[in-house]
Amino acid sequence: MCAYFRIASNRLGSLRAHGKGAEAVHGEYKVPGGKLVVVDLDVREGVLRDVRVAGDFFLEPDEAIHSINGALEGAPSSTDAAGLAARITAALPESAVMLGLTAEGVGVAVRRALAHATEWSDFDWQLVHVGPQAPALHMALDEVLTAEVAAGRRAPTLRVWEWASPAVVIGSFQSLRNEVDPDGAARHGMTVVRRISGGGAMFVEPMSTITYSLSVPESLVSGLTFADSYAYLDDWVLGALGDMGIKAWYQPLNDIATDAGKIAGAAQKRMVGPDGGPGAVLHHVTMSYDIDAGKMLEVLRIGKEKMSDKGTRSAKKRVDPLRRQTGLAREQVIEHMIASFRGRYGLTTGQVTTDELARAEELVQTKFATEEWTARVP
Repeated sequence: MCAYFRIASNRLGSLRAHGKGAEAVHGEYKVPGGKLVVVDLDVREGVLRDVRVAGDFFLEPDEAIHSINGALEGAPSSTDAAGLAARITAALPESAVMLGLTAEGVGVAVRRALAHATEWSDFDWQLVHVGPQAPALHMALDEVLTAEVAAGRRAPTLRVWEWASPAVVIGSFQSLRNEVDPDGAARHGMTVVRRISGGGAMFVEPMSTITYSLSVPESLVSGLTFADSYAYLDDWVLGALGDMGIKAWYQPLNDIATDAGKIAGAAQKRMVGPDGGPGAVLHHVTMSYDIDAGKMLEVLRIGKEKMSDKGTRSAKKRVDPLRRQTGLAREQVIEHMIASFRGRYGLTTGQVTTDELARAEELVQTKFATEEWTARVP
């Protein structure tokens, strides 16, 4: 991974500056919808020492920062984020006001420090955005590219999908017959494929959907719970939507929502590295740019059950398209998203290598386009 990973010089200096017997660690965490929390501390004899919490949050009274630091001082290094948050809450004066900051957020920042988590800015990010590809090939590329990140042969990657044909993408553990009406899918020319991540079914039409994948080193989400990692990896796109005038938020477990309704859903898959070492995380998101709710209800059985007596109007309300909310063309929305990511973390245009594409095409033939895989949960 050394070709794509860089340690900030000030953090390395901090690690070297502390005395024998002390492990100096640094952690950062952006509170969802809030501000950045930075924690520097030492670990000596299994407890936290010299804890220093900082960030661009707001806190009153000013002395409350000492209460936070003091609450963490001496805590066992095995304390989980909830336990650390409880210590902070108990130590803060009743008059304390936190804006952009939570006790839980500080606890997570500490856990990330102790887990030696990396940050977005530690990596040289690569963008893959090419022409339309078949649904089964998209499934295969997600597996191959994330495995390459886990092996250290590929930079952390943002891949923006373009669809060659309409599709229904079901989650790894969903029942095919329970989710998809085969007659409706055939009538509308929908290819049915199964992805490697869990979660629910995706109804996809090429110009009505925006889909992207993040293939990231596991270290980026170290110290986060599985649920917290969704919010953490979705934070950049919330900022991109905000730049387009959309106030959006993460809605547990895996949705992005606005006042008008849900606009996106996410799913994840964890992959182990070579020889069982540190791996990578696949985090992919499908956003509704536009939607033919009537067609969706003819294809997805789950849609019929959820909307049984409310009809198409409720489906439109439940999933609110970006086209209506932004007034922008699909291509413009994607351009804004890519520009926002590049402005935050840097982004170099890349491509799928010849070897990666060959391996993905082989996986299409042996796995993702096979009846055995698609109907593995009948």
